[in-house]
Amino acid sequence: MTLIWQAVLGLFALAMAMAAALFLPAGTLAYWQAWVYLGAFLVSAAVITVYLARNDPALLERRVNSGPAAEKERTQQLVQAVAGLAFVSVLVVSSVDHRLGWSSVPIWLALASDLVVVLGFVAIFLVFRENSYTAATIQVEHDQQVISTGPYAIVRHPMYAGAGVLMVATPPALGSWWGLFAVAVLMAAIVFRLLDEERFLERNLVGYGEYKKGVRFRLVPYIW
Repeated sequence: MTLIWQAVLGLFALAMAMAAALFLPAGTLAYWQAWVYLGAFLVSAAVITVYLARNDPALLERRVNSGPAAEKERTQQLVQAVAGLAFVSVLVVSSVDHRLGWSSVPIWLALASDLVVVLGFVAIFLVFRENSYTAATIQVEHDQQVISTGPYAIVRHPMYAGAGVLMVATPPALGSWWGLFAVAVLMAAIVFRLLDEERFLERNLVGYGEYKKGVRFRLVPYIW
């Protein structure tokens, strides 16, 4: 199977899984927040996929090989599994919230949150454009160098920062406040992963220790 078909099928499978996690618990297709969110999420992901296919197929290949099974370390396999379940939980809890009417999120805030989701993808795109070694697994390749420009000059883990932004915006985009509890679990998994990744990079990537000294903040500028 060619790389492009792998990416297309992966995106299609993601779309089907997200749609199931949103509409089945809701018990209806009349869930406009879910439709708008899916559009914002999947169109953004598709645009990035097309860009990588045309401009950086090596990075696209690194991103296609993802998930718990792709990780080499047992700890990261577990973290990836927890993060995946947490992501699904964000969608399911938000969907159940919609069905039972637990939350009241204004229309303007739901739409603004969709915009924030797109901005989160923009941040991720900027990371991909700056760093061709942004694999979906924790690894270091033989010719890999420390990247300290672009978003990496602001925080050490700009891709996780972008992902965190879009995930925090997901529940209100879906008309839910309760989904934020599942987001907290997902963010905890991300923090654990990036701390483990930093230890790995400091051992295996030349110059990473010096980079850490120069860029103090991991996810949020001037905070952490």
